[in-house]
Amino acid sequence: MEITGKITGIKYKLFLTDELKQFDECKFDINKVPTACIINDGKYSFAISKWVSPKRTRSYPYERVYNTLNTSKKITVIPIVKDEGAAGDRDFLQWDTVSLMSLLDVYVILAYYNKAEKAGNKITNQKFENKYVLSKIKEIEQYHSSALHWNISELKTNFHNILKKVVLSYGKIEKKTKVPLHGLKGLQNFQDKIGADVSLFMKFSRDKASKAQSREFVTRQPKENLSTLSKAKITITNYLGGNYFFTVDEIIVSKENCF
Repeated sequence: MEITGKITGIKYKLFLTDELKQFDECKFDINKVPTACIINDGKYSFAISKWVSPKRTRSYPYERVYNTLNTSKKITVIPIVKDEGAAGDRDFLQWDTVSLMSLLDVYVILAYYNKAEKAGNKITNQKFENKYVLSKIKEIEQYHSSALHWNISELKTNFHNILKKVVLSYGKIEKKTKVPLHGLKGLQNFQDKIGADVSLFMKFSRDKASKAQSREFVTRQPKENLSTLSKAKITITNYLGGNYFFTVDEIIVSKENCF
């Protein structure tokens, strides 16, 4: 079964959010603070969350963002690439991740890792470049347009610059840890696919997400204990042009409602 839906507006009421700890900007280190917190500089105050991977299905990043939604100005830090080593995964940022953050009025800082530790034939405990993250926070302090405008601008003007930093940083990490990482060809292909046009990034990301949805749709996990064989695809579109490709293990249709 395939189900489609469209978000024409967004209203929400928050429940069960965590109480966020507060940190002074002068002592702020994105690698040491909790996954969601408040940052103050004496004049401005923001809620900030961080992702440990650009992949949306790892480490529950939506929960982290959710805990910041009751603050007027919200920031989330997302690595555009995470490479765990040639023996592990390499994940890339997708267009619709940024689109969803724009829908929720969350400013995205496109970030990169510059430190890591060796763990067997992989790398772990990757650290963001904190000075860079702080510089972007200071930019957002002075930015008075919407999160949507910021996010689109960052994709158009800063994405390729960050990708170059990713290449340099992972080169240094590979040399220091002596752990083979995925080749540069994949990063170059990623950059070429995106090009200078945001619409190319959108198409590239959606093609990958749609294929992943199709693979998951036909996969049967041996450990799953399901009462029905009603696996379904759910594709949701929002008014900002975002497309979200989901797969659910079971679905029940009752009149006009889906569960």
